[in-house]
Amino acid sequence: MTTISHSAKADVPIAAAFAHVADYRTVPQWFFGITRFIPKGDKDYGLDAVFDAELKIGPKALTSVVQITEFEADRLITLRSIAGFRTSSRWEFGTAEDGSTVLSVEFSYDLPGGLAGKALGKIVEPFAVQAVKATDAALRRQLESAG
Repeated sequence: MTTISHSAKADVPIAAAFAHVADYRTVPQWFFGITRFIPKGDKDYGLDAVFDAELKIGPKALTSVVQITEFEADRLITLRSIAGFRTSSRWEFGTAEDGSTVLSVEFSYDLPGGLAGKALGKIVEPFAVQAVKATDAALRRQLESAG
């Protein structure tokens, strides 16, 4: 499994940052490449909520069903795929000395083996680094303009 880690600071209170990230409706607005993130079933927030997600990489779309496996208000959200493209993400929230929010993300993905996996890797790997940087910029811009 390949993992990319990133940490950044946003000049908003931790509760505002957490609320924005935890709201499934905002995800396609700030998560680079996500074109669909909709609840499956009645639960759309918190532990065990499940979402149907689509990530567009150029002309290629990767689909996944993800479940929130860890959820602690104003501290932690972890999502893991339960079907489709194998991925996980862990979002940790902390407070800096100046009162701003430190947001750390660890994004992991697993490609299939064989020739298909190698071909997909040539597309996904450069995209993943770009996506983390673009996601960070969009998320901080949205948080700070709303806060």
